[in-house]
Amino acid sequence: MKYTSHLPLLLLTLGLLSACNTAPRRPAPVIDRLPAADNRAPRSADEPKDERGMYTVRKGDTLIRIALDHGQNYRDIVEWNKLSNPNDIKVDQVLRVSPPDSKGDSSGVVTSKIDMPPPSEPKTPPAPVVVKKSTPRADKRAYSDSALAELQRGEGGAPARVEPKVAEKPDLHPPAITVAPPPATVSNPMAASDEEKLSWMWPSDGRIVATFDEGKNKGIDIAGKAGQQVMAAGAGKVMYAGSGIRGYGNLVIVKHSNSLLSAYAHNRSIVVKEGQSVTKGQMIAEMGDSDADSVKLHFEIRQQGKPVDPSRFLPNR
Repeated sequence: MKYTSHLPLLLLTLGLLSACNTAPRRPAPVIDRLPAADNRAPRSADEPKDERGMYTVRKGDTLIRIALDHGQNYRDIVEWNKLSNPNDIKVDQVLRVSPPDSKGDSSGVVTSKIDMPPPSEPKTPPAPVVVKKSTPRADKRAYSDSALAELQRGEGGAPARVEPKVAEKPDLHPPAITVAPPPATVSNPMAASDEEKLSWMWPSDGRIVATFDEGKNKGIDIAGKAGQQVMAAGAGKVMYAGSGIRGYGNLVIVKHSNSLLSAYAHNRSIVVKEGQSVTKGQMIAEMGDSDADSVKLHFEIRQQGKPVDPSRFLPNR
């Protein structure tokens, strides 16, 4: 009987424990923790290619990422496309990603227009001298030097001295024809000389925990401590400072030339502003773990918008 009296209490306890174990759990946050991950929809093989200097928006695109991939300032893309709301771009929308006057050439090469002089007008040949005959002659004679002299004598003129004709020798060495060279192209100094003069340094101290892999990692990852200094790897101008690209966290982008820029991701805080000029070695951010699984700096160098191996530019250490 004692066991029977305690049976309802036992069943109640088991029910409470079962309810605790079956309580609904919160769904895991959908956060991309891979460094510089590209979550955009891939292009299909049969999809037509974009015209040069243009880009068709894909699912998952943001204006900042489009600008980064093409080495441009997102504010310029807003201006070129007259976008009233930069955050409102549509899938399949075609955007201009190069200056309107560059005809899609983002190499920084500008052809110079050379004004050619107008063609000289041909000189008017002198009017032929018409010799009027006084009386028609019925006796036509074959042409000869003596006949010509006799005709002149008969018309009251003094006999003309007829110079013997000398056969002209063919000119075996005709004058050379000079062909004007095509107009030379004038390269933008930022695309050539300044790019060669760029000096690079490591953006932060620390152990490299991930190397460049074009298919997986678009840069290198440098481990460090929270708050550690992140420095500009070269002199340039801050093109972007914010957190508009998923997977990069707090991001700084510095433009060094018309074709080279560097990106610094996962920062704890940013200490520079857009449009600010920075020198090589100047602090631009503090290392952190924003949009990352650990404290580290994700560093990229992009040439013409395409990720390249930073080890090609950074000095050995």
